[in-house]
Amino acid sequence: MTDVKAEAEESRIFDSEEPIALFHEWMTLAREKEPEDANAMALATADKDGFPDVRMVLLKDVDERGFVFYTNLESIKGLELKENPAAALCFHWKSLRRQVRVRGEVVPVSEEEADAYFASRAKDSQIGAWASKQSRPLETRFELEKQVAVFTAKFGLGKVPRPPHWSGFRVVPRRIEFWRDRPFRLHDRLVFKRKTAADRWQTEKLYP
Repeated sequence: MTDVKAEAEESRIFDSEEPIALFHEWMTLAREKEPEDANAMALATADKDGFPDVRMVLLKDVDERGFVFYTNLESIKGLELKENPAAALCFHWKSLRRQVRVRGEVVPVSEEEADAYFASRAKDSQIGAWASKQSRPLETRFELEKQVAVFTAKFGLGKVPRPPHWSGFRVVPRRIEFWRDRPFRLHDRLVFKRKTAADRWQTEKLYP
């Protein structure tokens, strides 16, 4: 790509007015360049006292409504989101030298969405969702393996239903920031923000 074409491409990316469309473009490129788990994201939550937590999870869907992930509702993140239904996400693609940050309210996905995604999982993962008491104390590995054996026997020959304690959340974005590495640490930063999901996106560029 010539310098002129490169500059034109750089300008186009950072003149976008639709953050979800731009995110899809970046995710498509990340899936081509990242060696594995291009959909990995850091998920930050906080309890009712505002004490924060962060961990890596996998993005499973994204559209104009928001960013979707699934979990055990009785896990630490599930309980924190029940107490404080807001979260932040961070995608970092080292091979692209790009990052996307998201902040917003969190709402449960529908029962139909959760059922459909659970049905798409490998059977071992479905059984694991029943066997694991996520985030709670585990005395020995044997205790977990025993539970896996119990539910394998229970569901081994049939369809595995979705556990009542397993579902998904959607982060409804109020703010999305696209960050791109540039020489001499003079990075590009483009922010989309809105007060509610019904509002139009407003954009601004930030100093690095």
